[in-house]
Amino acid sequence: MVIYLKNIFNDAGDITLFAARFFKEVLRPPFEIKEFIRQCYTIGYKSLPLVGITGFIMGMVLTLQSRPTLAEFGAESWLPGMVALSLIREIAPVITALICAGKISSGIGAELGSMKVTEQIDAMEVSAINPYKYLVVTRILATTLMVPLLVVFADAVGIYGGYIGINIHADVNLFRYFSQVLASLEFLDIIPATIKTFFFGFFIGMIGCYKGFTAANGTESVGKAANSAVVAASLTIFIIDMLAVQITDLFF
Repeated sequence: MVIYLKNIFNDAGDITLFAARFFKEVLRPPFEIKEFIRQCYTIGYKSLPLVGITGFIMGMVLTLQSRPTLAEFGAESWLPGMVALSLIREIAPVITALICAGKISSGIGAELGSMKVTEQIDAMEVSAINPYKYLVVTRILATTLMVPLLVVFADAVGIYGGYIGINIHADVNLFRYFSQVLASLEFLDIIPATIKTFFFGFFIGMIGCYKGFTAANGTESVGKAANSAVVAASLTIFIIDMLAVQITDLFF
């Protein structure tokens, strides 16, 4: 037990130093713009189909599951607003972030881990290239920017999925549906939910890069880096979400 706790604190200290180096390197030129754009394409654009399908299913299932209960109280007209609020405030950000943790964080961990094991990172240092700036900074910035955009996309697709779900049992006009959705939303429903997605993206990238960049020698460590990146990133997402809910409750 003591050794386990010691390892946890050692990892916490190491990743704190790793993050501190990121904030130091991100402001120092040269800036790897081309690599950053490439990572945005890989992380963001290539994740759209998976996020879109998941968001659509979330909206439809939430609508179909909630409709019978609301119908018992004659409150079916509240369904569009309830679905929109549930998706935007909580469901879409967390589920999308977990998908990104599984897809993106594990991919980064495996990619950087394999580069570490095959000594490609050492070769970059010998070639006078800063591997941290080229490999780590670009990926963390890309995840920090792309995860919020993916969440917004999941919100939109999920709300449309709710529209399809409602029309399975009823006939609701698209304009009327989105009018009810917009009428139920307030500015403070969107801003806190959006802000926390930037933290989701940052830690997804940070943990994936840390696990891969610090992988030990041997091919076995590549799989361990990818697996531990998913577990740590997923747990961090739940912790951030819990803190965000408490902070939002206090100040908003």
